[in-house]
Amino acid sequence: MSQPFADRLARIQPSPSVEANARVTELRAQGRDIINFTIGEPDFDTPAHIAEAAIAALKAGDTHYTPSAGTPTLRQAVADKLARDNGLDYTRDEIVIGAGGKPILYHALAATLNPGDEVIVPAPYWVSYPDLVALNEGVPRIVICDATCGFKLTAKALACAITRKTRWLVLNTPSNPTGAVYTAAELDALAAVLRENPHVGVISDEIYEHFVYAPACHLSLINVAPDLKARTLIVNGASKGYAMTGWRIGFGAGPSDLVRGIVKLISQTTTCPSSLSQAAAVAAFSGDQAPVREMAARYTERRRLMLEGLQSVIGVSSFAPDGAFYVYLDVGGLIGRETPTGQRLRSDDDVVLYWLESVGVAGVSGKAYGLSPYVRLSFAIGEAAIQEGCRRLGEACRALR
Repeated sequence: MSQPFADRLARIQPSPSVEANARVTELRAQGRDIINFTIGEPDFDTPAHIAEAAIAALKAGDTHYTPSAGTPTLRQAVADKLARDNGLDYTRDEIVIGAGGKPILYHALAATLNPGDEVIVPAPYWVSYPDLVALNEGVPRIVICDATCGFKLTAKALACAITRKTRWLVLNTPSNPTGAVYTAAELDALAAVLRENPHVGVISDEIYEHFVYAPACHLSLINVAPDLKARTLIVNGASKGYAMTGWRIGFGAGPSDLVRGIVKLISQTTTCPSSLSQAAAVAAFSGDQAPVREMAARYTERRRLMLEGLQSVIGVSSFAPDGAFYVYLDVGGLIGRETPTGQRLRSDDDVVLYWLESVGVAGVSGKAYGLSPYVRLSFAIGEAAIQEGCRRLGEACRALR
């Protein structure tokens, strides 16, 4: 291409988790037997009643543009869902539908950030948060939240990170990649700091809300601090809880003026989400919730299998996740070890590559999530694959010198 690329393209990297999964697909096409712990989506099919709603919409000719904010029916279904599942009161005018949760995040930042504005991103973080900030000329202010604080942002760390340039705090509960879930007391402590800093808004990513393991429970910041509703944007969607990643439906719930700003940008970018996907999402949010509970029960069992299987893997230690479907595995005990071919493991990237090449197990390096030396392993795969994957990891680690 003779025309030079925009400077903003150099500010970001391709999604490491997407690249890792693409590598698995490539290796499988070559005939390799790979246990794929990289996957960040449910392996279940979309529940039948949701798919049937899309088919009915197709047959009815519902194949045209919708309002850029999303159909009134879907926005009302989201409002009803927030009331039913979360005890939160929103009107349709406070809800916007996007082609996935990521576009909602992108458009929210695009609508609010000026060059040099700061966004607090606790690490470990979902891989896209810092790049979405940078893409919109903001400055991601990374705050390390290690295992000593349960991989969660403390009130003290938040207070130290806030400056006069801070525009947003990104809060992800349950967390990708660690599965950490904030308690009511932890959220209340963060809220106290935020009350002292009225210029700071909160983007609350709650996409994994349905997958929380007892005794933990999911709470939104607004549940414990309703006075912060006017400067909080909840981001959620159908992808994880309803096994609808490919349908591309997310939503934002927040102040009506922010929602209008996001809608303006959507009108000039994606125009609107798919009409058929929106019809399916109405059935997801409004219909039978039993499939969600069934998936949550399966993940509970898979979590148990993963944690039990990892206990016998030498040199690693696992943080038991309270939510989502990931284990953030500490591989510090493997750093400095030597592989059977004489290669020294110097980083979590090296560990991931060694596992992939030696025993055909794929994970994602903690470097991608802002905290090393860790590897994220997803248990959104079948039970037999989890057990075989853990067996192979044990084999690979025993072979190290």
